[in-house]
Amino acid sequence: MSTRAQQFTGFFARFSRPPVEVLPVRLGASRARASSNAPHVSGFDQQLVWVTVVLLVWGLVMVYSASIAMPDNPKFANYSHTHFLLRHSISLVVAFVGALVAFQIPIATWEKVAPWLFVASLILLIAVLIPHVGKGVNGARRWISLGIMNFQPSELAKFSVLLYASDYMVRKMDVKEDFFRAVAPMAAAIAVVGLLLLAEPDMGAFMVIAVIAMGILFLGGVNARMFFLIAAILVVAFALMIALSDWRRERIFAYLDPWTEKNALGKGYQLTHSLIAIGRGEIFGVGLGGSVEKLNWLPEAHTDFLLAVIGEEFGLIGVVAVIGMFLWMTRRIMHIGRQAIALDRVFAGLVAQGVGIWMGFQAFINMGVNLGALPTKGLTLPLMSYGGSAILISLVALSIVLRIDYENRQLMHGGRV
Repeated sequence: MSTRAQQFTGFFARFSRPPVEVLPVRLGASRARASSNAPHVSGFDQQLVWVTVVLLVWGLVMVYSASIAMPDNPKFANYSHTHFLLRHSISLVVAFVGALVAFQIPIATWEKVAPWLFVASLILLIAVLIPHVGKGVNGARRWISLGIMNFQPSELAKFSVLLYASDYMVRKMDVKEDFFRAVAPMAAAIAVVGLLLLAEPDMGAFMVIAVIAMGILFLGGVNARMFFLIAAILVVAFALMIALSDWRRERIFAYLDPWTEKNALGKGYQLTHSLIAIGRGEIFGVGLGGSVEKLNWLPEAHTDFLLAVIGEEFGLIGVVAVIGMFLWMTRRIMHIGRQAIALDRVFAGLVAQGVGIWMGFQAFINMGVNLGALPTKGLTLPLMSYGGSAILISLVALSIVLRIDYENRQLMHGGRV
C-alpha cells in the first residue's frame, strides 16, 4: 500500500474510535438514565395481608353464626336470618374500597392533612350529640345514620388522634423535654375529645384514644417522668369517673362477684353467659353453628361478645388461634414502625406503631372482657366483630401501615417516595 493510501485510511480510522473516549458527556447521561430506572421495588408485607384476610373472613362467618337466631327475638322480629350477614358483607366491601384508596395516598399527604382530620373528627363528635342527627341505641348516642350503614364518629376519632399525635410529636421533637410546650397542648386536645366521648357516653373509646396518644408520646421520646405523671393522672381520672357514676360502679362490683343472684341477672348477666359459653366449648368446641348461648341468651353475641361464641364453637383451640393472630399482627406492625424510624421517617414510624398499639390494646380489652379478666366494656374485637364504621376505619389504618411498609421497601432499594 502506498504512503498516500495509508494516510487516507488513517484519516478515517480516527472516526472509528469508540464513542466512550470521544463523548464522555453522553456516557454520563446514559449512566444517569440507568440509575433513574433502577430498582423500582413494589410490594408490601403479604403475610400481614393474609392474617388480616383470615381474621376478616373468620369474623364474617362468626357474625353470621352468632346472629342467625336473632330474628327469633321479638325485638328483631322484622329482620331476616341473613340481615346482619348482608350488612356486614356490605361493610367489608366498602371498607375494602376505602383501604385501596387510602393505600394510594403517600404518607407525606397524611401528615399534611392530620390536623384537619382531627378538627373534622371533633365536629362529628359534636354533631352526634345533636338530637335528630345522632342515633341513640340503649341510652347511648354514638352513631350517625348514613343509610347503608351507621357511622360511629368515635372510630374516626381514634384514627385522627393517631395521625395528629404522630404529626404533633414530629413538630415538637425539639422541645419534647418541656412539659408545658410539648405535653400540655396534647393533653388538652385529648381532654376535649374525652369530654365529647363521655357525653355520648363511650368510655371504652376514650380509653383506647388515651392509650394511643400516650403510647405515641412515649415512643416519640417524651421524658419518662412526665410520661408516668400523665399516666398516673389518667388512672386517677378513670377511677373518679367510675366512682362518681352509679352504673359504672355497679358494673365493677358485678365484675368482682358476677355469680350472685343479683349480679347474675343484672349487671353481670353478659359476663356470666360469656363464661358459660367459653366453658361449654372446652378444648375443641361444640362445632360451627352449635352454640347455645347465641340463641338469645348472650346479649350482643355478634359484636362485643363474639369471642365467647368462638370459644363455644371452636373451643380453647379457636380462642388461642385468635389471640395468636392478634399477637403476631401487633408485633409485625410494630416492626414496620421501627423500620420506618430507622430510615428517618419518624411520622410514618409513629403512625405504624400507633396502629399496633390501637389494634393490640383494643383486642386485649375485648378478650379480657369475654374471658372475665376485665370488667365489662363496650369494645368490639377489631376486624371480626359486627360494625361497619369499625371495620372501615380499621382497614384504612392497616392499609396505611402497608403503605408505610411499601415506602420503606422503596427507600431500602434506592428508590424515592
